[in-house]
Amino acid sequence: MKCAYCQERAGWFKRICKDCQCLHELYTQQRGQLGLLQFLEVCIETGLPREKIEAFLNADPHGNGSVKDQITADMSTELLGAMGIRAQQTAQDVRRLRQKGVWQRMDEKPED
Repeated sequence: MKCAYCQERAGWFKRICKDCQCLHELYTQQRGQLGLLQFLEVCIETGLPREKIEAFLNADPHGNGSVKDQITADMSTELLGAMGIRAQQTAQDVRRLRQKGVWQRMDEKPED
């Protein structure tokens, strides 16, 4: 069976390979406590190859947004909360914004 995150061989009855399982455990332990760069540093400290870490961060095994989108959503929610705005960003919101692209000029919306 292939790993849900990196698409490499996971084992006969496993959905996640050993390396991605390690990264997933780190993510669940650190969720909401670290930003994207800090989490990336923690991942690098595991000694796993860069390609494996990038595949894990970009994976969307459940269709809710990639791990990177989930971390960004947590950071956005925390930032909005610090500014006094009660809003909950989700990984789907981040994915939608990322897919639309960046604004070319500050006074114009991106083309749909």
